[in-house]
Amino acid sequence: MADSPAVQAPLDPKEEPILTRLLQLRDELSLLKQDKSTYVKSQDVIHIYDHIIEQVHLLNTLRNEHGKPLESNRVDRVLGDCFQLISLFFLTIGRNNEAPAVYSMASTVRRLLDHLKEAAFFTAKDLESIGQSLDKMYDNLKRGKDTCSPHLLTLLESRMDVCRNLLAELRTSLSSLSPALNPVHERLVSILRSISAANTRSKFPSAEVEGFRSQLKEIKATMVDGKFLAEDSTAPAGQDIVIGLLDRCFLWSDIVLTRQGKIDERFKTIYDKLSDIRNHLERLTLTQAWSLRETDLYNYQRQLDQVDESRINGNFEDPSGYKADLHAQRVSRSDFLTWRLLLSQSQTLLYLLRRSYAYIYSLIIASEPVSEALLPIFNQLQTLRRCLIEVKRSGGVSSPRELYPYSMKLSSIDNMRVDGKFMVGADVPEGQGSVSTLLAECFDLQYELKVEAEEHETDDS
Repeated sequence: MADSPAVQAPLDPKEEPILTRLLQLRDELSLLKQDKSTYVKSQDVIHIYDHIIEQVHLLNTLRNEHGKPLESNRVDRVLGDCFQLISLFFLTIGRNNEAPAVYSMASTVRRLLDHLKEAAFFTAKDLESIGQSLDKMYDNLKRGKDTCSPHLLTLLESRMDVCRNLLAELRTSLSSLSPALNPVHERLVSILRSISAANTRSKFPSAEVEGFRSQLKEIKATMVDGKFLAEDSTAPAGQDIVIGLLDRCFLWSDIVLTRQGKIDERFKTIYDKLSDIRNHLERLTLTQAWSLRETDLYNYQRQLDQVDESRINGNFEDPSGYKADLHAQRVSRSDFLTWRLLLSQSQTLLYLLRRSYAYIYSLIIASEPVSEALLPIFNQLQTLRRCLIEVKRSGGVSSPRELYPYSMKLSSIDNMRVDGKFMVGADVPEGQGSVSTLLAECFDLQYELKVEAEEHETDDS
């Protein structure tokens, strides 16, 4: 397994034993991740986690003694890999609300915020979702203050503080946008993203992009004297934000229609890699409940991190150093076509990179606090619950007999419990409360439907 790029400092010889041990622990985690023959047991993860924390303590002690508390070298890179894996393992075993599980989400949120800042277009709803995730992560840290390693808590708090500062900066950039312009702004962001998505299709949808361009013309036609007006005919604050975004949408749609989804051969390799990752993650979002082991996200995160960190000053470069420069602003007329080409490559690659991180973010958020050992039962109960809710919404059943299939399935699941717990061999997997609560809710829904059906039968008779 290769280390991440951009190592910042040479390794202190005294840190060599720590690096060696961390490499061993990372290998243990990798082997545990690859073993799909059985579910991941909590004790295996906690055992390795405790050893990693021991190495963190040794590393901090050594660096404080030598006056290098902020040192960053290969040890830190490998340690980051270990924490990333441990974090995903905590999600896999259903301990989502504990501090170690926060690391992976914090890393993903940091990438998302960096990319939102770089792309310079986003909505208040985007920031609201991320803000809620950060609040939940802080709550998890508070709960872990008495049980979790202070070394890990300090690391996580510093990472989340960076995220919170970035979030505040992005919120400030939208603070001058009047609520009256929010609908137009959100629609433009949606159109810009949709055009970018269309630009990465295997077969370029010209008619679809033309449709987005028509929507842009409709939006522009609502302007009066070059401004967007509110219902009271006043010009709300934030015109520069919305008008600038509208111009950007027109420029991007024009470039996309000209290029027809074609990527420069010099960036084809990285484009194909990012496109494959995006497509795999998109499929996972559709089948997550039945097919995802959260540790599977590690390989995608690592590949994306390597691509992101390989950029030079934010630019993608081919092997010869040719740049796909997103930030070119002032160019001569003779260079304009070249600039449009560069903009096309960079926007396309950045879209795929951002979209992939967004999928990882949504997959982590959707992770249930249930061990993968209990997920089959949990997923069955979720399906039953949805079916029972739909039956109730559509008017219930005409006879209690129609509920027999649901009753039999719920009883069979209930009979799996031993002393009130769902056992796997001699183990009691995490997530007992979530599964039991869902089972009770299904029984309640079934009972309500049965009572309603019996009342109807009585009334009819």
